[in-house]
Amino acid sequence: MGKGAAAERFFSDKETFHDIAQVASEFPGAQHYVGGNAALIGQKFAANSDLKVLLCGPVGPKLHELLDDNVFVPPESLQEVDEFHLILEYQSGEEWGQLKAPHANRFIFSHDLSNGAMNMLEVFVSSLEEFQPDLVVLSGLHMMEGQSKEFQRKRLLEVVTSISDIPTGIPVHLELASMTNRELMSSIVHQQVFPAVTSLGLNEQELLFLTQSASGPHSSLSSWNGVPDVGMVSDILFWILKEHGKIKSRASDLTRIHFHTLVYHILATVDGHWANQLAAVAAGARVAGTQACATETIDTSRVSLRAPQEFMTSHSEGGSRIVLNPNKPVVEWHREGISFYFTPVLVCKDPIRTVGLGDAISAEGLFYSEVHPHY
Repeated sequence: MGKGAAAERFFSDKETFHDIAQVASEFPGAQHYVGGNAALIGQKFAANSDLKVLLCGPVGPKLHELLDDNVFVPPESLQEVDEFHLILEYQSGEEWGQLKAPHANRFIFSHDLSNGAMNMLEVFVSSLEEFQPDLVVLSGLHMMEGQSKEFQRKRLLEVVTSISDIPTGIPVHLELASMTNRELMSSIVHQQVFPAVTSLGLNEQELLFLTQSASGPHSSLSSWNGVPDVGMVSDILFWILKEHGKIKSRASDLTRIHFHTLVYHILATVDGHWANQLAAVAAGARVAGTQACATETIDTSRVSLRAPQEFMTSHSEGGSRIVLNPNKPVVEWHREGISFYFTPVLVCKDPIRTVGLGDAISAEGLFYSEVHPHY
């Protein structure tokens, strides 16, 4: 909260968590929303009446009731009791003890063993043959932090096997989320999970934790000092695609990363695999401004521009200085066969809700993305 950083943690005490969740749920004025990265991305897609969404995860009665009519849940995914994630939202300037939030964000905690065990993964993959998807979205790997090391290792291998069972030609997007276990993150990077997916979505906390866990560029940085440095972010994105992406003859499908932080977004893609990324990154930035303020379109009186007006594209020798042009807000640059698309975000001054923003950004970016079939 002191840094205004989004965070999510596993609450290990089952009884205490359920006591807290029950009190929160029965509190007058308690608000219940669709939760979970995959469900939120699915909801965003389903808002388009032409799209049909298959959601596989532990779906209880309350969640089922809240889902859009265009979201189909296979019978095997239904369970008698809902899993709850508790969200603590705070506004800019709010205080808790000695801490004062520099901007609005949220803290999420849960005791969610069903998602932590990735219980519905096999059900999901077996449902794909009938559903015939154009895109697969996976999330929830961070929920495994509540499991033992041996379980994590075994389940990650099963995750990779399941992803490899997805028919060739269907892009697979992995949405990352807040983590504290460096060993688990390192395993996700190195145990073939990254090469098995086509696209990644992540924020500044997850990006820094990823490079720290896998000894990537700028990994000695302990935390971001205010707005994440664009050149540093660009260097880490470049490293991920260069080291783990589909470059030359490497056996990897990873060709796209959608990075989002409060004041700007970057889409990085390996050349020749994706189109319309300029529109995709712009669409993600637009939805960040509208959803946080709960408006249909950008209300200029309720948003502010806080992105850096100029920045270096990299801290390597090949970096160049860019000055933002308001008439051409999406900036594009290239580095060794990888294209970068940067856009500032019109940040909501007094957000109604911050939870689920990253999922909406990733969903919107994917919706506007065009994947080349040869990928």
